[in-house]
Amino acid sequence: MTRSRVALLCALGIDNFGSGLFLPLALVYVTRVVGVPLALAGTAVTLGTVAGLVVPPLAGRLVDRTGPRAVIVGAQLLQAAGAAAYLIADGVTAVVVAAILLAAGQQLFYSSLYALIADVAGDVPKDRPFAEVGMVRAAGFGLGALTSSGILMWIGDGGYSVALAVDVVTFVVAAVLIAGVVRPQRRSTSYPKARSGVLRNRPYLALILFSGMFGLSLDFFLIGTPVFVLDLLHGPRWLPGAILFLLTVVTSVGGTVALRLTRRLNRVAAMRGGSALFAAWCVVSLGALVVPRSWQVAYLLAATLVYAAGDLVFGPRSGALAEAAAPPEAKGRYLAAFQYAFTVAQVLAPAVVALFSVSAWLPWVLVGTCACFAVAGLGRLGPRLPADAVTPVQS
Repeated sequence: MTRSRVALLCALGIDNFGSGLFLPLALVYVTRVVGVPLALAGTAVTLGTVAGLVVPPLAGRLVDRTGPRAVIVGAQLLQAAGAAAYLIADGVTAVVVAAILLAAGQQLFYSSLYALIADVAGDVPKDRPFAEVGMVRAAGFGLGALTSSGILMWIGDGGYSVALAVDVVTFVVAAVLIAGVVRPQRRSTSYPKARSGVLRNRPYLALILFSGMFGLSLDFFLIGTPVFVLDLLHGPRWLPGAILFLLTVVTSVGGTVALRLTRRLNRVAAMRGGSALFAAWCVVSLGALVVPRSWQVAYLLAATLVYAAGDLVFGPRSGALAEAAAPPEAKGRYLAAFQYAFTVAQVLAPAVVALFSVSAWLPWVLVGTCACFAVAGLGRLGPRLPADAVTPVQS
């Protein structure tokens, strides 16, 4: 299975390199290159994201019937089609179509990714494989974002189209690599029919809810940090990029280290620790409003390390717990439903960030409170999940 694992990691690194090239620039591309006004551009991209929410249930059934590899390959090609549609878009209608294609491909991809990683890893605990994937994807995305900045500095506005064209190519290359080299472990076909769906499994629904609170922190960090730093603290323009770069470096190298440091914790305990770190990050970030201005840069970079620690502790364990707690006969459907923890957070995060217009502290209190609820809720949830899914995993 080593060859397949290496090929999968390479494919996901290539995929995320392309995503790093274009996704942070999507709105800018639509406004500057396509010529759509910002308000319409934001609405068009949001429509695409919302449309993608219908995909996970379909993706789950496809995974259970055909296996995750075929679904992932289809998702990569659908994302390539969406990126190519952006490349030829000439108005708001074309942008909506492109956004829907890309969002549908992304949801199809994420809804089947955990299942493919689990199948390639084989009959072993999935904490380390998920951590390795997280590290590779973070490195790929960060390198892509850095490369896109270099392209724009070198070529100017023409660099947007170059970055988008390369993104199309990376999706196709990743799809070919997965289809041609990755060989998942064969799934058993002797499982009994699933006794109940996800909606009747209350502990699993609670796991999705508390993981969604983690997802809210992720998206709030990504889109809220520039607003907080530039609009409220009036910090230097380069600081949001430096914060994101620091996070990328730490998460690119720290996944397996965090796993070793928390190896004595079971998955629920580790997730509670990660949630507590997110709550601490919110409190520390609030402190930036009162520290002397000359200290703010160093202070915010230190706060980012607290956030990164929470991400590293929580992320791989939540995926591993979701995979282990899903019944084998319906793993694809359960893991696709688990994706809603992150898609719903992605939709809610902009509204939370918008609360900065009301108060500089309100979004932090809201996100921090969600993290505290996750700490308490996971503690009550642990005994209701399958014991072998929660059992400590030695790395």
